[in-house]
Amino acid sequence: MSTLAEVPPVKHKREVIEQAVIRFAGDSGDGMQVTGNQFTNTVALYGNDIATFPDYPAEIRAPAGTIPGVSGFQLHFSSNEVHTPGDAIDVLIAMNPAALKVNVADLKANGILIVNSDSFTENDLRKAQVTSNPLEDHSLDKFRLFSVELERLTRRSLEHLGLDAKSMDRCKNFFALGMCYWLYNRSMEPTVRWIEEKFKNKPLLVEANKLALKGGYSYCEATEAFQISYEIPPAQLTPGLYRSMSGNQALALGFVTAAQKSGLTLFQGSYPITPASDILHELSMYKDFGVMTFQAEDEIAAITSAIGAAYGGALAITTTSGPGMALKTEAMGLAVAVEIPLVICDIQRGGPSTGLPTKTEQADLLQALFGRNSEAPIPVLAASTPADCFWVAIEASRIAVKYMVPVIILSDGYLANGAEPWRIPELSEIPDFPVKFASDPVGFLPYKRDPKTLARPWAVPGTPGLEHRIGGLEKQDPTGNINYEPLNHENMVRIRAAKVAAVAQEIPNMLPAGDLEGDLLIVAWGSTSGSITAALKAQRAKGRKIGHLHLRYLNPLPSNLGDIFKRYKRILVPELNMGQLLWVLRAKYLVDAVGLNKIQGRPFKQAELEQKIEEMLGL
Repeated sequence: MSTLAEVPPVKHKREVIEQAVIRFAGDSGDGMQVTGNQFTNTVALYGNDIATFPDYPAEIRAPAGTIPGVSGFQLHFSSNEVHTPGDAIDVLIAMNPAALKVNVADLKANGILIVNSDSFTENDLRKAQVTSNPLEDHSLDKFRLFSVELERLTRRSLEHLGLDAKSMDRCKNFFALGMCYWLYNRSMEPTVRWIEEKFKNKPLLVEANKLALKGGYSYCEATEAFQISYEIPPAQLTPGLYRSMSGNQALALGFVTAAQKSGLTLFQGSYPITPASDILHELSMYKDFGVMTFQAEDEIAAITSAIGAAYGGALAITTTSGPGMALKTEAMGLAVAVEIPLVICDIQRGGPSTGLPTKTEQADLLQALFGRNSEAPIPVLAASTPADCFWVAIEASRIAVKYMVPVIILSDGYLANGAEPWRIPELSEIPDFPVKFASDPVGFLPYKRDPKTLARPWAVPGTPGLEHRIGGLEKQDPTGNINYEPLNHENMVRIRAAKVAAVAQEIPNMLPAGDLEGDLLIVAWGSTSGSITAALKAQRAKGRKIGHLHLRYLNPLPSNLGDIFKRYKRILVPELNMGQLLWVLRAKYLVDAVGLNKIQGRPFKQAELEQKIEEMLGL
């Protein structure tokens, strides 16, 4: 007897291809993120390399069927190495006219377009501000259009279950997902298991969603409209155990790992804010590892609770986005003055103010570098991929406890919500960095410094004989007593700056990817890594002499950066802002660097970067 997840016999043409880019788009209530995640997990289990780009509506409850309410999920999967979620898309599933209008411009000519024709009524068109029905006016003739009555077909599949019409309609995303599994010859088994676990207390919904999934698959198998399906072989990844990992998940796991490797208790004090909230949700599930999470009443309480936890001997972190960074500013200065270890994660989004809360932007580099009163330098690190967030979390934690400083991590919405395969490392690949608290009262001075790192001792409150003052007033070097003397203040300011500068001794010399010298050097940071890597490969394949430096350490900068700049004729700095790293590099190194800037709430496309490269090379 066949099971639901078994693939029926092939009765159609199957074509082997290297890669595909697919986008699910619909109303925020249509389950596009669930659908995209399920498709992602399935192709990841099959062994394809992947990159995803979830795109959420900025408004929490935008009117159904309107353009502000459109939710999307894009996935690029391949038998080769993947660096980006893809530029143009091969397949678009549009659940209503608004989703079609927002996304159809990204669909390749002759691309596959699957639309839910049941949602193209006169009222649906009006809400999407569409004057004529695109399914009838020939505006979609350059695509392979499949107009499918998703709601009617889903209801027909489920009518015997006795569900109401609204409940049946909510299953239409799984009907569409089943169609996509047929289109790319993927097993339904992983999604079947997910449905059974997700709705285990609601057996009727388990049956309904499974039947809708099978209905979509069977529809493609039965109809003559679909005459071809595609096969994308597994990628040749480095051997190991993999899981799909988003940037926020990776940060959370990185901090749990850092706590284990340092021997400290992990404390997170945070206030929920998009797109950082998932880190708090994720860490709250690790209580068995001694993780403590505290959802504070505001951003100020969040960071000050973390400062208190650090003073008490914990590995303390706080997470936020750009607006929250502004509110945390004074407390960050306190952490600098007190010289206490703390990690601040800024998951950047478009601004200013509330701005684009669900869209990505590299908005806060200058805020991270300089956004505090007085002289208050802080080491700043940036993650470049979702999986890299894991390693950056560990590195930031190590620097914080070794140098007794607050450290800022810059991620963004694209990294936070995007996913890629992550090879789970062996424990031996992650170095220990055990923390030794001060315990000997003989000769103890709270600001007596390690000669190499300039770190002060970490004395846990309650340790006999190690009592000392704490607070934001200036301290005397090295007693920690309150002191207002001018020369002492200057000395302490310079020592705190020198301590941050000393972190440079931890930073290995950089080696450019691509050509080690040549016509053009691309210098960048953060989530632009994937699209730059793809553009670099494509341009070097055409014979261009190009290198790429991607900066993890933004303060202090790597020591050999200036020497590398001298090896190239031109320097390009692509950023999802108005040129913040560009400003720093031009000021510090006096180089005639050129910026490529995009501020649209979306990541760079590979084609945008290639166009700028060729323009700078005079091609």
